[in-house]
Amino acid sequence: MKRHYNIPIFVPHLGCPYQCIYCNQKIIAAQEKAPLPEQINSIVESHLTTIDFQHHDVEIAFFGGNFTTIDPRLQEMYLGTVQPFLHSGKVKSIRISTRPDAISVGILKHLQKWGVKTIELGVQSLADEVLKTSLRGYDRDDVFKAGHLIKDRGFRLGIQLMIGLPGDHRYLDIKTAHQATTLKPDMVRIYPTLVIAGTALEQMYRSGCYHPLDLEQAVEIVRDMFIIFQKKGIPVIRMGLHPGDELRAPGAVIAGPFHPAFGELVEQRVFRDQAEEMVKAFIEKNGVGEPIDLFVRSNEVSKLVGHKRANLDYLMGEFTCPIRFRSWDQLEYGDIGIGSARVTEPEIIYPRHSFLENQP
Repeated sequence: MKRHYNIPIFVPHLGCPYQCIYCNQKIIAAQEKAPLPEQINSIVESHLTTIDFQHHDVEIAFFGGNFTTIDPRLQEMYLGTVQPFLHSGKVKSIRISTRPDAISVGILKHLQKWGVKTIELGVQSLADEVLKTSLRGYDRDDVFKAGHLIKDRGFRLGIQLMIGLPGDHRYLDIKTAHQATTLKPDMVRIYPTLVIAGTALEQMYRSGCYHPLDLEQAVEIVRDMFIIFQKKGIPVIRMGLHPGDELRAPGAVIAGPFHPAFGELVEQRVFRDQAEEMVKAFIEKNGVGEPIDLFVRSNEVSKLVGHKRANLDYLMGEFTCPIRFRSWDQLEYGDIGIGSARVTEPEIIYPRHSFLENQP
């Protein structure tokens, strides 16, 4: 199966009728102006020279603005510019991102004509009070109307969610995740809210009207949302903003749970919780005695060990017997095996799907 590859083209603020309190696209997209149509060719060509087409399907992705509210003439210039790449077969499709209140049957017909197959909606929350406080300009019903139209027309649907917005609470994030699964999205992105320089949220933060989540809180909430989507077989393709040079620049992020490997921290937390359940059950059955070995695929050992050995230290603190981590590549993704230290392969395997079934 081929892997997916996006060629990102950022169109910051184009078509956006609102200035959301958390948004400063000039920092997030690292540019003040959207590219001219004639610049897009060089962007795409530059990416294509690095792609292994035998193992990747390529999609051109217009990110950063609200594509469907851009001036229709400019939309067609952008879409028309990339048509030769579609006709050549090097690029399979086009992806755009937009607002839930900027979708209609007519708009979708127009996008299909140009080869758009994936639409990502900047949903952020399904709690009306959070959307209102964040100045998003639409409500929960707009999201569901747009999502159903997109799916009914045969597009792939992506949903972008945020946690920690003003007025938000953990229970609203969990409720949003559960409700979002009913739209049957093909992919989800989850972002913790960051206080970015030059935003209204920065003013709220400095005046004491807004308190961002800390890193531990954000990891715990996104961990729970990640599990909700995994249980439904919905891929979470990103957790946390891309840690580009723009966000790492001094003064760009004023406050909030920024970590360059945020998504990895979330996945590590899932592995830790799964391992903890397994070790507890193993000890209850066999008693505390000799050391215990935990097994995962070799490319997942770091997820089980945790950042700076955090998972290993946690498990060693919870249980009195020594615990070691070992690789065993006959396991499937997310599965964890366990056995006493004298064995060379797992005595018991705890599949990821079984762990998910046990989660509330």
